[in-house]
Amino acid sequence: MKKIVFDSYALINFFRKEPGYTIIKEMLVKVANDEMEAYICSVNIGEVYYMICRKVDVKAAEAALQILKQLPLHIIEADLPLCLQAAKIKAGFSMSYADAFAAAITISKKATLITGDHEFDALLGETNFKVRYL
Repeated sequence: MKKIVFDSYALINFFRKEPGYTIIKEMLVKVANDEMEAYICSVNIGEVYYMICRKVDVKAAEAALQILKQLPLHIIEADLPLCLQAAKIKAGFSMSYADAFAAAITISKKATLITGDHEFDALLGETNFKVRYL
């Protein structure tokens, strides 16, 4: 089964209905129909939350969080091994620490990262890292 990882960019895009959000919507339908497996890190959910708080308000962020909790996503908690894996990625590549979590999950799950953030270009060619840009 195809595995995908969402970073915060993809889900913020989805909630704001920005160009490419229909791709995310179609993927979520496939996940709901057991045609794909989807993952997101708790750190990236936090990033979605704070970005919506900052750009809209807390009420909108809470609504988005409730939707995220209902989506058929495997939420990966940021435990110590994942934090260290993300830290190694952050140390070796120019990207945010939150993005390093999405990259670490993508690599460990041998999945495809769904994003519009070209910061991930730095990882192209790394073993088990694939990306699909919106």
